[in-house]
Amino acid sequence: QMKHASQNNGGTVGLLTYPVLQAADILLYKSTHVPVGEDQVLHLELAQDIAQHFNKKYGEFFPVPKAILTTTKKIKSLRDPAVKMSKSDPQKLATVNIADSPDDIVLKFRKAVTDFTSEVSYDPDGRPGVSNLVAIHAAVLGLSIREVLHQAAGLDTARYKMLVAESVVQKFAPIRDEIKRLREDKSHLIKVLEDGAEKAKQLAAPIYQEIRKLVGFQ
Repeated sequence: QMKHASQNNGGTVGLLTYPVLQAADILLYKSTHVPVGEDQVLHLELAQDIAQHFNKKYGEFFPVPKAILTTTKKIKSLRDPAVKMSKSDPQKLATVNIADSPDDIVLKFRKAVTDFTSEVSYDPDGRPGVSNLVAIHAAVLGLSIREVLHQAAGLDTARYKMLVAESVVQKFAPIRDEIKRLREDKSHLIKVLEDGAEKAKQLAAPIYQEIRKLVGFQ
C-alpha cells in the first residue's frame, strides 16, 4: 500500500498509523477472530505480532487473533481487473456500491472491462476481466466457479454481463431496501450508535485498566 501510495504521490502519515490503530481496536476487546479482506491480512499480522510481544513481556494476556477469510477474498475493479474494487476509486464505473440503483448496477456491468473473446471462461491470469465477473457471479449466488460457468454455457460476454448484473441487483435489493428504511429513521440510528458506544466502552474499560497496570502506567 505504501509503495502504491508513493507512486501516486498519496503517501501520508495516516497510511502508517492506520494499521497500529486497527491493531489497538482488535486487541482492546481481546478479539480472537477477525473478518478481513485479503488486503488486510498484513495489518492483522501486525496485531498478532503486537499481541505476541506483549504476552512475552507481560505474561499471557491477549489472544492472538486469527483471520476469517471468505472464499471471495478480493473483488477486482470493473474497469481495471488488475486492482481491487475500491470505494475510493475515482472511476465511478469501477465500483459497485450496495446502495446503487438497479440501473446504475446494470450500467457498471455493461461497461465492465473484458476482452475480445466472446466465450465465458475462468482464467484469472489470461482473462482477468471475464474471470472477475465469474467470481462476482459465484459470490452473489453462493455457487462454485464450475457451477456458474455451467450457467454461462452458450452465452457471450455481453449477455453474461447482464446475467451477472441481474444477480447482483437481486442480491442487493433487500439490503438496499433496509438501508433506505434505516436512513429514514434517524432517531433509531442515533440510538443504535449511542447504545453501541456505551457497550463498547463497558467492554473496553476494564481491559484498558488491566493493560495500564501491567505496563506500569498505574
